[in-house]
Order: sequence, then C-alpha cells, then structure tokens
Amino acid sequence: MRNSIFILLLSLFLISCTQKVKKPNIIYVFADQWRAQAMGYAGNPDVKTPNFDKLASEGISFTNAISTSPVCTPYRAMLLTGQYILKNGMFMNDVSLDPEANSFGKLLKEEGYTTAYIGKWHVDGQDRSAFIPKERRQGFDYWKVLACTHSYNNSNYWGNDDKLHQWDGYDAKAQTEDAIAYIEEQSKSDTPFSLMLSWGPPHAPYKTAPKEFQDLYENMDIQLRPNVPEELAQQTKESLRGYYAHCSALDSYIKQLQDAIKRSNIEDNTIFVFTSDHGDMINSQGQIKKQKIYEESAKVPFIIKYPRLFGTAAKKSDFLLNTLDILPTLLGMSGLAIPDDLDGEDITDILLGKKADTREASLVACVQPFGQWNRSRGGREFRGVITKKYTYAKGLSGDWLLFDNSTDPYQLHNLTENPDFTSVAKDLDQLLSAELNRLDDEFLPGAAYIEKWGYKLDATETVPYIN
Repeated sequence: MRNSIFILLLSLFLISCTQKVKKPNIIYVFADQWRAQAMGYAGNPDVKTPNFDKLASEGISFTNAISTSPVCTPYRAMLLTGQYILKNGMFMNDVSLDPEANSFGKLLKEEGYTTAYIGKWHVDGQDRSAFIPKERRQGFDYWKVLACTHSYNNSNYWGNDDKLHQWDGYDAKAQTEDAIAYIEEQSKSDTPFSLMLSWGPPHAPYKTAPKEFQDLYENMDIQLRPNVPEELAQQTKESLRGYYAHCSALDSYIKQLQDAIKRSNIEDNTIFVFTSDHGDMINSQGQIKKQKIYEESAKVPFIIKYPRLFGTAAKKSDFLLNTLDILPTLLGMSGLAIPDDLDGEDITDILLGKKADTREASLVACVQPFGQWNRSRGGREFRGVITKKYTYAKGLSGDWLLFDNSTDPYQLHNLTENPDFTSVAKDLDQLLSAELNRLDDEFLPGAAYIEKWGYKLDATETVPYIN
C-alpha cells in the first residue's frame, strides 16, 4: 500500500514538472511626474505613503531608477518600444509613435496575452482629446484612454466602444476601480494578461486631489529640500501640500490594487511594477517641471513585486536602471523572447544575483528643449550620465554640470570649473561618449532632428496641440 501511494505521488510530481509553467501576468502602474524623493520608504518624513512603503517591503525598490529622457512622450515611447528616442523619433511631446512599431502590447499579444491600457496615453501626436483609432493603439485591446489631460476630476476618455465617456469623480480613483474589475475578470481565465494603468497625478495642478487627502497636509509645515531658494519657500510648501495629497490618494489605490490581486489568487504569478515617467523640480534649483538631469527631475520611484521569482522579502537595488531597460526586463522576467533591436538590457539575472552589476552610468538626454523649458526659459540640448556617485552633463558648447552626489546630495555645488575634478569630468565624458556611440547619437543641435523628422514647432518650441 505504501509503495502504491509513493508511486502515485511520484507520478503526480513528475507530471507537474513536465507541465509548462503559466506565463506571469504583468501589471504596470505608473504615475505622471512623481519624483523619487516623494516616498516614505525613500526617507521623506512628510509624504504619507504607507501602502507604497509596504509594497517596497515586499519587492525590489530601486534607488537609482532614471528617466532616460525625463518628459512625458519620450519616456512613454521608450517604455513601449524599448528603443532610444532618436531611433523612434519621439524626443518631444505631442508627436506620433509609428503605428507599425513593434511595441509592448503587440509583443505580448504574440505570446498569447490579453492586453489592456487605462489612462493617459500621450504618444499619438494629435489633439490631446482626439479619438485614437484601433490601428494606433499599439496592440492594446481593452482600451479606456485619453491622450492627455491635467483635469483630474470628471475627465473624458475613449472606450472600447470607440465612444467618448467620462470618469466619475477623481479620475485616478475611477481608473483604478476599472483596472480592478479587469484584473478580477481576467483572473478567471488561464490566459495571461497584461495591464498598463497610467495615472495623471501627481502632475500639476496640485490642488485637485480629493479633499480627504488634501486635509492630511492642510496644517503641515512641509520640510523643503535645501536647494529650494528662500524666496520660493512658501510657494513651494503650498505646492508640495497639493502634490503630496495626490501622492497619498494614489497610495490608497495601490492598496486596492494589491488587495484585488490577492483576492483573485494571482499574486504569486503576477509581475507588479510601480513607477513614474519622470520627476518634478517643484522649485528645487529655482526651477519647475522636468526635462532636466537634476535628481528631482530625472530620478523616479521604481518597485517590482514578483513573488514567484523574487520572493516577498524587502530588497533594495542600486542598479542604474534606465527607461530602455524596462521592456527587455519585463520580457525576460516573463520568459518571453526579447527582440534584437531593443536598446536596453534584461537585468533579471542581475536582480537574481546570477550576473554581476557592471553598469557604470545611465544616460539622460534632452534632444530638443520645449514647453516650460524652451530656450527663452533657459532650456538647452544636453546629454549626460548619472553614476552611483556623480551627475555629469554637457551642452553643445561643452561641460554644463558636474555634481558629486555622495557629498552634495542636493546638487548645490557645480564642479565643472573645479580643477580638482578635471580628471573626473574627463572619465565621465568618456562614459557618456561610449553610450552615445552605442546608441548612434551624434549629439547635434535640436533643429537637425526637428528637420529630419519634419516636425513643425510653435512659439514654445514644441509641436502645437489643443487641450
């Protein structure tokens, strides 16, 4: 009898070993303009993000996640295609991603995934409220999307039925509820699914989060970063109260998403990512918005939770992750084929400790300054690198910025004219040159790329749009 039971159990074990492991679900959640410093787990004493802190304690949190081109459309195009902005032409806002691009949704559909996208799109190059036909949806079938809006209450979206609808109330909340319904429905099937949920906040306007979250910060004396000019202190505190209110609202929705994943019994086999497209200066260095290589603009939060592969113990990684790495890594983690023409690296084995971390620097690039950082406001083309110690950037006329982030974390002392750092600058410039050569980036004036791609600019040096 015992032998029979043993043989039965052994047979069941062998059968289970020969069965193909189900491909993981992929849920990719990203906010617009959330800087890395605005997280409790990152050491911020003011912002209330208990659910992100919990997520970081159950996954891998990156301390050096860098937006390769820290502005909306370029990031999103690199995320979807895995290709550098001079290869896909998406180096400024409100231009069109090639409908024939071999991108995220299409690649996953080829592998048998159902695909969904909810929220902000911003890679279609039309009027920001315009209808986006199926042939320009980059392989996403479930579709509740608007190109771009910064009106976060009762905002519009185009649905699966190709009709214009309106989110009920604060759109990030309604979008999350819709994402949860999608997750719960897909979890009933054996077919793997992918979902991109793209929130508009905490991008300005800052004072539009639900009142319950604004109330959390109403009387708080916000601590400012030392690189905020004194004359902007009060204005910055007021902006941060609103910014943090958005952050806390989104934090509550992360809990709802995690609860839904657990409730649906798919947690172990789901890759869950939270990140942002770029940061927000919020008056650090006396500047606003993005497109810059400063820490507040270029560094973003990035958390991966995938229990089947990484377990659920807290891990931190100082790997110099950049935007181009995201697509190949998601494909690699899923055991899927990675196209040869991607410009980033699958870092799965690095995160598992099977491969050494040899990356010395991560690229940050602004091909054409525009919008809030056009030339009249000090904007410039630049290419730069961030290492685990330094930030270095050069403009068309030479060295622009050099910071030792280990001794000067708020980047208050530009070392480009300091003779003690001449050799450091030379080494960093060599790293930058190697990366530009790898990507076939000749670092020409922005006008050369505008002409190549045939873009027409308005007075703010960007493609005109109607919003």
